[in-house]
Amino acid sequence: MHVKKGDTVRLISGNDYGKTGKVLAVDSKKDMVIVEKINMGKKHVKPKSAGEAGGIIDFERPVHKSNVMLVCPKCKEASRTGKSFDKNGNKQRTCKKCGAVIDKVSAK
Repeated sequence: MHVKKGDTVRLISGNDYGKTGKVLAVDSKKDMVIVEKINMGKKHVKPKSAGEAGGIIDFERPVHKSNVMLVCPKCKEASRTGKSFDKNGNKQRTCKKCGAVIDKVSAK
């Protein structure tokens, strides 16, 4: 997947188009990401015990990975990512606009 937990991304479609946020979670099986303060939903919650209060809570709903674009930490613009190799043969993510190395890709 082109984004990881902790990356800053910009939404490129939908109701929150143009907003940026930090990736909180990634679900690679469903190709979904959860972004901080993006695609907010409301949930009605009953009190579970006598002392607890019920109410309406706000939460982030998942967004498909194709609707987000990584914001490069160097050029501060949303761009596509590429994979390349360093001198030692290790994979790394790179920005397609400025060519900067974003991070090393861990091999699993």
